[in-house]
Amino acid sequence: MSDAPYNRLRHHADAVQPADWEIILARPKGDPQARLGGQPMRGFLLGALLAMALAGVADAQTSVAGVASVIDGDTIEIHGQRIRLFGVDAPESRHLCVDAAGRDWHCGQRAALELSDMIGRATVLCEQRDWDRYRRMVAVCRRGGQDIGRWIAVNGWAVAYRRYSVDYVRDEEVAHQAKRGIWASRFEMPWDWRADHRGR
Repeated sequence: MSDAPYNRLRHHADAVQPADWEIILARPKGDPQARLGGQPMRGFLLGALLAMALAGVADAQTSVAGVASVIDGDTIEIHGQRIRLFGVDAPESRHLCVDAAGRDWHCGQRAALELSDMIGRATVLCEQRDWDRYRRMVAVCRRGGQDIGRWIAVNGWAVAYRRYSVDYVRDEEVAHQAKRGIWASRFEMPWDWRADHRGR
């Protein structure tokens, strides 16, 4: 990640001058801790300001580009920023599918390998759509102009994440009809698999 977010955070902190703290930390007359040497409230105010500054930094970052490392079938990392591919859901790393002969195979690991082969060492550009509860950027990412989420959906290595988007439903249907990737097997939808294995 570039230094820009940190510079922005430093700017927020520098904008609050000592004189301002006297106003912020002042208490009503008659309070036993008149000028708030009291640490609990000081810590609370500092924490609140820092949280607001960090939120502003996160919301301000709308795109990131660089060589990507693959974390799993629908998550990459660029410059230390974890990025969840928007609109698709791939099998987790421990997810097993069942082939036509009834044998288990590591479809989650295979999905990650296919994604890694597709991206290679090319520059990936990701444009933010949201932030998830794990503070990962949720983004549409492209390699040489090609939508990576669409590629993994149409090749059967992820399904459309209909709960959040219908952008890749048609691509999933194409993969399903052609029995590409995980569609050549029996499998549990990734969100159901996660729910069944939560806490294990």
